[in-house]
This record gives sequence, C-alpha cells and structure tokens, in this order.
Amino acid sequence: MRVTGGGASDQDGAVENRADPVEALVVVDVQTAFVTGGSALPEADRLVDRTADLIVRARRGGALVVHVQNDGPPGADDAPGTPGWGLHHPVRTGPTETVIRKTHDDGFQETRLGALLAGAGVRSVAVCGLMSEMCVQATARTALAHGYRVVLPYDAHATHDVPAAPGISEAVPAAVVSRVAAWALGSDAEVTVPAADVTFAAPVPPGR
Repeated sequence: MRVTGGGASDQDGAVENRADPVEALVVVDVQTAFVTGGSALPEADRLVDRTADLIVRARRGGALVVHVQNDGPPGADDAPGTPGWGLHHPVRTGPTETVIRKTHDDGFQETRLGALLAGAGVRSVAVCGLMSEMCVQATARTALAHGYRVVLPYDAHATHDVPAAPGISEAVPAAVVSRVAAWALGSDAEVTVPAADVTFAAPVPPGR
C-alpha cells in the first residue's frame, strides 16, 4: 500500500494520509439489489453514504465519474431489467459522467472503460463500490496494470460476510474481507485513505 501526501500526525501520533487529487471516480456495482432490502450488504448504509459523497465531490471537482453496472445472468438479483439491477445513485449523464455496463468482475474487460479514461486524459482514479474482493479488486488491479495511480478509500467499498468453513475457520466478517482484499493489491495501490480525504481535479485531455 502506498502512503501519500507526507501525512500529518494527530495528537495521538497517528498518521493522517491525504491522497493527491484524482481525475476520475469509478463507482463499481452500487446497484439496488446489493444495498437495499434483505440481501443488502452488512455495510450498505455506510457504503452508499461514502459513495454518494464521493460522487458529489467528484462532480464538483470536474473529475470524470464512471458508474459501472453489472449485468447479472438470468435469474440473478442484478439481471438486466430487474428491480435489483438499477443503479442506486442517480446519474447525471453528460461529457464527464457516464454508465458502463459489464458482464465480468473486471470493469475493464470487454468494456470501453479503458478507452474512456485514456481519451479523457485520466492518469489517476479512485475506485469504490462492491464487492471488495471481486469486482472492486479486479477493476483496481487492472487499473494498476494499465499504469493508473489508484486510490481505494478503505471505507468506500464493501462486501458480504464469508461463511464459516467447518474445520477451517469461523465466519469472516465483511469488514475484514474488505480490508484484506484492498491490501492484497500490493504496494502500488493507495488503500490507507478514507473517502473524506479523497480530492478531485479535472483531467487534461490529450493534446491540450
């Protein structure tokens, strides 16, 4: 994990990590099926609060906002056209905000996400949403592989509890799964920054 901005110690000696501005916000799979009702994630209220705030501030800063929407298979809670498939956050479609649909964990795979970021001149991205160990991690990992600076605010992604495995382990709380998923990205991802400390700037398109 990468600590940026130099950090400032509080009265208890803890380091406060503030990320440099990012030029795009990628909101992964924040869909109705996963954040409302009986199938909602354990941390759904916290997740939608943090992601809503990130979206508002990204718009205000002129950053590119990309809502990634998963197309689940027939019968899934997020199958296209079902109530659970819809995006939880309203979208302001325009030159700096769009929706990209996907059928794989990785938001880059067989989508126009890579071309969209490159065309806008984006060099750094913040990734948030769900599920931490699946679509969020896969999308962040590919962004790193493509050379983007990646910020994964630790309180703006979430997942489900992992059930117990008899003879192996007790159930693993969702918050622990999310933390391990983020740290598994390695030293190049910025995973020690809270959502409130993520800042945004407008990208500079190529040739300008």
